[in-house]
Amino acid sequence: MDNVVQAAPAPHSRIEDALAIVLGTLMVSFGVVMLKQAGALTGGTAGIAFLMSYLTPLSFGTAFFLINLPFYWLAIRQMGWVFTVKTFCAVALVSLFTQLHPLFVHFSTLNPFYATLFGNVTMGIGFIVLFRHKASLGGVNILALWLQERIGLRAGKLQMAVDTAVVLASLFVVTLPLLLASIAGAIIVNLIIALNHRPGRYQV
Repeated sequence: MDNVVQAAPAPHSRIEDALAIVLGTLMVSFGVVMLKQAGALTGGTAGIAFLMSYLTPLSFGTAFFLINLPFYWLAIRQMGWVFTVKTFCAVALVSLFTQLHPLFVHFSTLNPFYATLFGNVTMGIGFIVLFRHKASLGGVNILALWLQERIGLRAGKLQMAVDTAVVLASLFVVTLPLLLASIAGAIIVNLIIALNHRPGRYQV
């Protein structure tokens, strides 16, 4: 059988990237709102922002935006300007949308365990949309990649360490059942990303 040479897929246009970033951040922020109303948490930079919003007067959106500011310098060095600009826009939109969603949607009845699990599913799908258009929500992921390049520390190990620290800190702000649900939700997010974002599977 003759070998079939497949043409390389065309890269996304700027309009496609912009629409995808808006869609992805809408999904992530809606998941965040569900977790927030349930009083739950998640891992990574978002988990740190949740803790800050529970322990300080800052809203999640404000905390999330501020936490990410120091990481943009690393993003420029590690990923370049295009990735950094997309990531900055994504972080800003998540911060904005988490403030806007409650103005239009409020759950009068919301099972906290359902909200925690489904909220993380929604966030995971939003992450995939962002990753496939070469954007992220910054923070710990950027630091992990930078340390991996500089000192050889596996990015996954740092991410796990941060998630563990967030979980331990969460013992002081959420109930044990909600903490267990939050852990299950964080695992779901990582599974969604692992199953749908593998190197070489999606080329654009």
